[in-house]
Amino acid sequence: IILDILIKIIIMNYIIKILLTAIAVFVIANVLPGVSIESYFISIIVAVVIGLLDSLVKPILVILTIPITIITLGLFLFIINAFIILIADYFVVGFGVNNIIWAAIFSMLLSILQSVLYKVLDN
Repeated sequence: IILDILIKIIIMNYIIKILLTAIAVFVIANVLPGVSIESYFISIIVAVVIGLLDSLVKPILVILTIPITIITLGLFLFIINAFIILIADYFVVGFGVNNIIWAAIFSMLLSILQSVLYKVLDN
């Protein structure tokens, strides 16, 4: 019974984080001129896709680019994050990013806003 309750709490926290990320995606996409989104529902899909890409694709990219990441003192990770956003743009109809510069800016703002929202959630 305790394990069942813990699993439900973990799932609820995951759903809340997805919804908070969706809010962040929606707000940032409406602020940045190089990023567009059709609706809040699309932002939920984008949040799920970015979460999946961060979990599945990003670790592979980080491992494959360790040498250049070391040479650039970690700054290449911004390019990897931007690339993840561009992959999400490719897969989600209704979400658009004009170029890698806007993807990098979007990624940085998303990270900052997620940190703030998750901190509020923890409190």
